[in-house]
Amino acid sequence: MSDNSFLDNVKRLIEMHGEGLLGGEIMPEDALIGIVPESELPNVLTLGMALNYQRNSYTLWQSIAAAYTDESTRWIFTPLVVAKSSIDDLRLALLEYRVALQPNRHPEIWKSVSSGIARSSSKGDVAGLMESAHYDIACLKSMMQTTRKSEFPYLSGPKIFNYWLYVMETYTGVKWQSRELITVAPDTHIMKATVKLGLCTSDVLNGTTDDRKLVAEAWEKALKGSGLAPIDVHTPLWLWSRAGFPSLAVESLFTTS
Repeated sequence: MSDNSFLDNVKRLIEMHGEGLLGGEIMPEDALIGIVPESELPNVLTLGMALNYQRNSYTLWQSIAAAYTDESTRWIFTPLVVAKSSIDDLRLALLEYRVALQPNRHPEIWKSVSSGIARSSSKGDVAGLMESAHYDIACLKSMMQTTRKSEFPYLSGPKIFNYWLYVMETYTGVKWQSRELITVAPDTHIMKATVKLGLCTSDVLNGTTDDRKLVAEAWEKALKGSGLAPIDVHTPLWLWSRAGFPSLAVESLFTTS
């Protein structure tokens, strides 16, 4: 497939997403809309994302919305409070609505990330963390993936980290510096769609760390100079895979079902 043909397919996929032809217009994080105030979204999205690993995303975010709605468990979304809490109290609160599924590991992750956030600025929240990094993705990558990686388990991993950047941009309106550094977050759906488009061979479907890195780098290279950032194609790719890869033929843009 030629570069022009590949980019035409990518742009068509984005158009189909814009027309609502890929289904799944409701994304997992939409469960927070109308429930969590805009000012609290950075904290809730960030802490929730830290547990968004090898589990059903829709169920996770519904659990998070339920925990936030309950005033007795809402405190788990305040990093400063969590950082000072006992692990036993945190465990009970996280298990109440199944925000945590693993009674030991998940509360430890939540507390570590909360403590890392709390130490990042005088505000002690995610807004302060972003401000301290000057909204610069390069700075955040250096801090969360290298110098202070141990404080941000799961969240520092390339898949979740890049998707976290995308979700923050989508739901909180943050304007990132160095936005082109946000890669696709290569989960199973993204990798299947990447293979379907012919950008990578089916070998990457083994899903190893190296496979995910290869997919992310392939998208960076493929979109360089196109006017598109890799993360711009994330949701269209994800929904295209979930929808069973409907045809990218032009006439499909005018088909309703």
